[in-house]
Amino acid sequence: MFGLDLSRRFYEQAVRPLVPGVPHAAALLGEGSEVLGFDDEVSTDHDFGPRVQLLVPPDFDTTPVDLAMERLPVRFDGLPVAYPDSDRHGGWSHHQVEVTTARAFFVDRLGVDPADGMDLAGWLLAPTQILAGLTGGVILHDPLDLLTVRRRALAWYPDDVWRYVLAAGWLRVSQEEPFVGRTGGRGDDIGSRMVAARVARDLARIGFLLERRWAPYSKWLMTAFTRLTLADQVGRHLRHAISATQWRAREAALCAAASHLADATNRLGLAEPVDPAPRRFHTRDIQVLGAERLTRALTDAINDPSCEPSSPGSATDPTARSAISPARSTRPSTA
Repeated sequence: MFGLDLSRRFYEQAVRPLVPGVPHAAALLGEGSEVLGFDDEVSTDHDFGPRVQLLVPPDFDTTPVDLAMERLPVRFDGLPVAYPDSDRHGGWSHHQVEVTTARAFFVDRLGVDPADGMDLAGWLLAPTQILAGLTGGVILHDPLDLLTVRRRALAWYPDDVWRYVLAAGWLRVSQEEPFVGRTGGRGDDIGSRMVAARVARDLARIGFLLERRWAPYSKWLMTAFTRLTLADQVGRHLRHAISATQWRAREAALCAAASHLADATNRLGLAEPVDPAPRRFHTRDIQVLGAERLTRALTDAINDPSCEPSSPGSATDPTARSAISPARSTRPSTA
């Protein structure tokens, strides 16, 4: 039994008959492994059962709907309808039909209502896990487009914000890519492995950005990564990087993965293309992509002044903005 299927049956058979004539949308969105389709038998040990959201128009009095939900059955598909959810009702047993307005639902999870438009702060402050949960899941009923219009607004970043977050992703890679070889060359194999895993994770997240997919958090990151078009080729290199017993093999695998992703970045046409071939790190016997070149190309291509790196303190997100500027020294010491 999967949560999305359970939610559909629960709505159609138990919930919808209780609200005839009530204008609403119905869905299963937001938190929960089942929303992204990753639930299994282990997922049922907490916060799992018949669940659905009923979203009504603005200023609609939800009192009659709340009263109608008191007539829900005690059990559905062999599962209790009232059960504890650690995020709602103070952890007490309660039915998990959330009745609210569409605006309140999105503001509660995102801080803004995407129906009003997403500004730069809204985009940069929105965790991709939250965006994945709001654009994933399933819409069960939406004749008034209460959900459709909001999910459409969250489909993907505007191009300049896309450039910005891609540049930030490549900056993260650039800050640590030489350390796989530096630690390995000093005989610190554990350190080399740890850095390789961090760089591999950052490269995986870049893969989501390239395919316009919201990356889930760490528990499901690589499970979702396998669904990307580039997963077979890049994933093979990432597996080699993580499993390699010699730092040279780790370095080569990460360079191969980064080179493929750099080529895919070029094909997006968001910035001037960058040579995706790996190169020597300064004069050392260390190979890297040189990912800061992609950061520079992408930030140079930003057209919207509100997305451009500027003086500290003037940005909507000062930490993110200062970290992305190629002109500032953000790289840890590479000595």
